[in-house]
Amino acid sequence: MNDTETKKELSKETRISVEIKKLNKMFTKVDAKTKKAVHSLIENAAFMSVTLEDLQETINGENGLVSKYQNGENQWGTKKSPEVEIYNTMIKNHMAVMKQLTDLLPKQNNKSEDDGFDEFVNNK
Repeated sequence: MNDTETKKELSKETRISVEIKKLNKMFTKVDAKTKKAVHSLIENAAFMSVTLEDLQETINGENGLVSKYQNGENQWGTKKSPEVEIYNTMIKNHMAVMKQLTDLLPKQNNKSEDDGFDEFVNNK
């Protein structure tokens, strides 16, 4: 059984809860005030993440990128599917929420260990 099949068996609420737990792990080293502030953002991000997965499955599966419509008796055509429109809007919102969340994470000190090179160069 692959990951996609496992996800299908879980309810949407369960999948959202799993996603919330994943996101909460990112904020284990954050102060309580920040954790309280990000709670809603995490819940929304988790909901959007799971919903986006479902929309991707729908778009890739039965519905596709376009849908047919009929306006009146003789007017037929195709248009962007409603799922694609929802997906496009939601992915932008999801990216914005994830940016907000990552901006609230403590900045990591990216300095590498001192290898002595600067001291060597400066003492010459």
